[in-house]
Amino acid sequence: MCGIVGAIAQRNVVPILLEGLKRLEYRGYDSAGIAVLTDHGLKRVRSVGRVAQLSSDARENNVKGHLGIAHTRWATHGAPSERNAHPHISLDDLSVVHNGIIENHESLRSELQAEGYVFTSDTDTEVIAHLVHSFWKKEHDLGRAVRQAVPRLHGAYAIACIIPSEPNRLICARKGSPLLLGVGIEEHFVASDASALLPVTQKMVYLEEGDVADINLMGYRVFDRDDHEVSRHVHLSELSNETAELGPYRHFMQKEIAEQPRAIGDTIEGTLQRGFAPDLFGAEAATIFKDVDSVTILACGTSFYAGLVARYWIESIAQLPCSAEVASEYRYRDTVRNPNTLIVTISQSGETADTLAALKHAQSQGHSKSLAICNVPESAIVRASGLCYLTRAGMEIGVASTKAFTTQLAALFTLTVTLAKSRGALSKEQEAEYLDALRRLPAKAQHVLNLEPQIAGWAERFADKDHALFLGRGVHYPIALEGSLKLKEISYIHAEAYPAGELKHGPLALVDANMPVIAIAPNDALLEKLKSNLQEVKARGGELYVLADNDSHFKAEPGVHVIRMPDHEGILSPVLHVIPLQLLAYHTALQKGTDVDKPRNLAKSVTVE
Repeated sequence: MCGIVGAIAQRNVVPILLEGLKRLEYRGYDSAGIAVLTDHGLKRVRSVGRVAQLSSDARENNVKGHLGIAHTRWATHGAPSERNAHPHISLDDLSVVHNGIIENHESLRSELQAEGYVFTSDTDTEVIAHLVHSFWKKEHDLGRAVRQAVPRLHGAYAIACIIPSEPNRLICARKGSPLLLGVGIEEHFVASDASALLPVTQKMVYLEEGDVADINLMGYRVFDRDDHEVSRHVHLSELSNETAELGPYRHFMQKEIAEQPRAIGDTIEGTLQRGFAPDLFGAEAATIFKDVDSVTILACGTSFYAGLVARYWIESIAQLPCSAEVASEYRYRDTVRNPNTLIVTISQSGETADTLAALKHAQSQGHSKSLAICNVPESAIVRASGLCYLTRAGMEIGVASTKAFTTQLAALFTLTVTLAKSRGALSKEQEAEYLDALRRLPAKAQHVLNLEPQIAGWAERFADKDHALFLGRGVHYPIALEGSLKLKEISYIHAEAYPAGELKHGPLALVDANMPVIAIAPNDALLEKLKSNLQEVKARGGELYVLADNDSHFKAEPGVHVIRMPDHEGILSPVLHVIPLQLLAYHTALQKGTDVDKPRNLAKSVTVE
């Protein structure tokens, strides 16, 4: 979960590398480093903390050059420190940056130490530098050295390497971690994702699993895992440079919350134009959907909670058995094989290591029907799946996911209704009703955003709390889980979520005046049951914060704070009810003064297991 940038050009690449790192900082921010080939040889600068510190140090050291690699780190092996920061250097100043985990680093370290290599860090990455050098010293060809070294590496990696004795060459490789090339005019780049390169190019080449790229000023060559030279397609990125800019907002999370009406609208645009058509998911979807007799959803974190919502929808509307599985658990337990199960993976980045591994495990068990719900079209999970539905959220930089979640819900609802229609479980009247509900959704989301001042008022009361409890029932229980996750992620307040009916089975013991209880109270069939549960909280002196629909007749009174949402939006209510919880977490974090976009110990794109 680190960020890599590399560049070779006829101009000074240091500003390009540092700007790229700044844009990748959401991937890791405990240390950063840069290695550049200058007129006086290789110059390396490393700093603990943010990219801003590295930029200052690079200016002080007057680092300039036409070839360089850079890295921002989220620590796995070795504590955050300058000695563990990338790039790592071997003999002859061979320099390496790396994202991922090398699982056999201990055996490689022992082997390399026996050859005389001295290790100066606690990282798994340093073995890559020495291993590549061990091959390079035989032929003095960096490209061949990397291609000979990578089969020895077990685990996941994206790497970039340079050496001063080959001053017009940048070598990179990937397996299990994302890496792409940026194509310019007599200049070329490498990065962990497109956002880092948007200031210099929109032409991108996505490396495939096992690829090694040999890059110079005039072009590049790509070798596949079998060491055959291959051609990879050049894509024109749909992202604009402005998507990575804050604009008038204080934080990317705030910006991304505000972008949700637009993002939802973009995600459902094709559905609104064409209805619930199976080919929205791929050319073979019509045939596959007719044969599906169950659905298994694989995801992690926020995406898993989207899957939990979809489970309610799929069983209710499509009338298919559905399970939602934490991806990191699924692949390590025995499961029942069913070739007619549709495996649905959900991932914002499409590179989530646990989800990708779970998908591959499912496929190895004979589950050939797979569909990805994803925000990145060229990502590993999309490429590994038979079908795909892209969420059009645009770039999401804040670590705490917001617009990715609501667009995932919009995509999953589209999938649900399409499955129902494919199986003959949907009347034309129901289809029209669901399409109209989707059409209203962006405007309804904007209406909810207008409640922000009231939610900010709640946040003032949360800032001095140590714990919080979120409650929901039915399809809104996963929304309580998501609200709890958001609060703990960025405010560091311990928060838990429960189905409201479970209160009396344990959580009620925690309730007192110092523990706010947030209830999601839509005007649905479970409302009266929920009101009874909330009376249990009030009777024990608990402070209630209720998100109620405008027509649900909740009354504000001492100890009960109520924010009224729009009128109940039926089956799509979860999409709207999560937005106030995002805002509550954001404003509580503001009150506490935490780092909203870069919460401690977390990174955005989880590319390690």
